[in-house]
Amino acid sequence: MATDTRHLAVHIDRPVAEVYAFAADPANLPRWAPGLGGSVNLVDGQWFVDTPEGRARLTFAPANEYGVLDHEVRTPSGETVYVPLRAIADGSATEVVFSLRRMPGMSDTDFDRDTALVEADLARLKAVLESAAG
Repeated sequence: MATDTRHLAVHIDRPVAEVYAFAADPANLPRWAPGLGGSVNLVDGQWFVDTPEGRARLTFAPANEYGVLDHEVRTPSGETVYVPLRAIADGSATEVVFSLRRMPGMSDTDFDRDTALVEADLARLKAVLESAAG
């Protein structure tokens, strides 16, 4: 079954290792992706985020040298959402690419809204990392 996917990217003027280390740490999510939730906690080896709908579980790809930041979000309703995310070296900088997939039954308006939210998160990630460099 084919799905709509939008590849949303941001260029960050920081080395890929630094961007990867920051984005791979779930504790940093509230700093750059506050729409996901405001509080992230490690409980018995698993990461959880408190969302407006309730507690969601986060599972991240194991640490790797390829910039793979993929993760799954198990929503309070029990649905699992797979989130493809990559940090790609671009010389001394980094391109972060988020692949946003349209959920089944999602309207164009909702897909556009989610696109805008992810773009805002990526812009926030860029701002946080580039301001930390100064």
